[in-house]
Amino acid sequence: MAKNSITFLVHGRYALFTDPITHLGGEKCSYHIPTYEALKGIAKSIYWKPTIVWRIKRVRIMNPFRTQTKGMKPIAYEKAGNTLSIYTYMANVAYQVEACFDWNLHRPELAHDRIDGKHYEIAKRMLARGGRQDIFLGTRDCQGYVEPCRFGEGEGAYDDLDELGFGLMFHGFDYPDETGENMLKARFWRPAMKNGIIEFIRPEECEIVKPIRSMKPKAFVQDVNFSGLKEEGLL
Repeated sequence: MAKNSITFLVHGRYALFTDPITHLGGEKCSYHIPTYEALKGIAKSIYWKPTIVWRIKRVRIMNPFRTQTKGMKPIAYEKAGNTLSIYTYMANVAYQVEACFDWNLHRPELAHDRIDGKHYEIAKRMLARGGRQDIFLGTRDCQGYVEPCRFGEGEGAYDDLDELGFGLMFHGFDYPDETGENMLKARFWRPAMKNGIIEFIRPEECEIVKPIRSMKPKAFVQDVNFSGLKEEGLL
């Protein structure tokens, strides 16, 4: 395996992978499969620094698709109190994920932190510990758990299914610090699962991209808001 790639198993009781339209409020219904952005967020919770950009290569569906509907009382932002909504979650989920990272070339001020082997070794150690931050499956309501695994091992729920398409789906966000543009954008694509595995296209390969709003990247300064070479797990 390349020295910038990790594979892990992520699982949990519930998952809620919503599109941007239903993410902010109202009735929420999960996609049947995790989005690129959700899996990227899990990889970043395992280990992340602005020096690197995580890329999700593929995901393997380990458990059958099952949904569970719940009555929820989210905050009503337009008035005091709560409102009643129906959320449809994916239940008892488990995924094998292969992810890799590249240097963030849009961060020239962090070029000194592009050290071969350093981030890979830290990522492996943080994965073995269950991640640096809490793991969520699409939303903070859905706690997840990660552990190292070998991609392809064990029996998946859809190993014998030739192909299944999911139509137009949300892929992820284009953030200014990863694109060099002062604009937040949303990407969409049409995934297909083959023998239980979904191969993700790279963000730049998405043909449907919608601008959302202007945004500027955060600046990082050594020893001010960036740890540089003072990294836990390096030694």
